[in-house]
Amino acid sequence: MQLSLDRTDLRILATLQANGRISNAELAAEVNLSPSACLRRVQKLEADGVIAGYGARLEPRSLGLGLQAFVRVQLSRHESAAIDSFTDRVAEWEEVVSCYALTGDMDYLLQVYVADLDGFSRFLLDRLLNAAGVADVNTSFVLRTVKASTALPLGNVRT
Repeated sequence: MQLSLDRTDLRILATLQANGRISNAELAAEVNLSPSACLRRVQKLEADGVIAGYGARLEPRSLGLGLQAFVRVQLSRHESAAIDSFTDRVAEWEEVVSCYALTGDMDYLLQVYVADLDGFSRFLLDRLLNAAGVADVNTSFVLRTVKASTALPLGNVRT
C-alpha cells in the first residue's frame, strides 16, 4: 500500500536521507515547519513504515574489509523447503550484507564483504558451496565503486 505523501514529507525524507543525524530543530528549519509539526510528521513517517530505521554508513576498507563481491547463486531445487533452507543459511552468514531473489538464469544475488581473497575462498568453500541445494555459483569482484548510495530516488514519487 502506497501512502499519500506531500511535498513537505518528501523534503523531510530527502533531508533525512542526506543527513540522518540532523536535529529536529535543524530539520524543521530546512523544511519550513515548526519543530513540533516537523516532529509529528517524522513520527508519522516512522509509524507508517516509510522511515524504516536509521544507521551509520561505514567505510569497509577502514574496517579491514577490502574485498567486495557480487555472487550469483542458482539453486538445484525450487520447492519451498529448499528455498527456506537456503535463505535461512544466508541470513546467518555475516559476510553477506544483502541478498536478493532474482528473475532470470540465477536465483539469488549476494553482496559479500570479506578481508581478502583468502577470506572469500573460505566463505565460498566452507559456507556457500556446502549449502544444500546450491547448483551453480558465479562471482564478480568489485574493482572500483562508481556509485554507492542508500538514498531512494524521491523525484518521481507522486504527491
